Amino acid sequence: MAEGRDRDVYTEPSPRTPAVPNPVTFFQAFFSYVVDAPVTFVREWIESRQAKNKFYYYHQKFPRVPDLSECMEGDHLCFFEAEAQWRRDRMVDQQIVEIVRERLGACKQREGPNQFQNCAKEIEQLAQVTKAYQDRYGDLGVHGNARTCLMKQKHRMIEERK
Repeated sequence: MAEGRDRDVYTEPSPRTPAVPNPVTFFQAFFSYVVDAPVTFVREWIESRQAKNKFYYYHQKFPRVPDLSECMEGDHLCFFEAEAQWRRDRMVDQQIVEIVRERLGACKQREGPNQFQNCAKEIEQLAQVTKAYQDRYGDLGVHGNARTCLMKQKHRMIEERK
């Protein structure tokens, strides 16, 4: 159609209005060059500097500290760190028990009437985890601390010796 077009029949329309740029396009370009470009440049520069030493704020890993039995006498800072480590360990063990309990509940929900034979592995695992938690933290109460837990462990070892 482009080659066989007759220019006398199909004439170009004459422009009726002068070509004025769209003001919205002007303001978008102005904003892009004046505000957005410098901010983007600064942000990318900062990110490139921080990319060298990435810091992942999730899954914080605490260094293991000496146990309460390894602290020197009168070393209150070591006592405090051992207590904090014990509390973290207790929270981790509580979460382990909860996860195993949730897995057992999901298995029972999934299996329905066949739960006793199909979820035997989860039941055994929950029994082991609960017994280990109870051996370590049972009978300490709400205000249990690392010292009472250590004394409980010592008394249990003495009883096993007899």
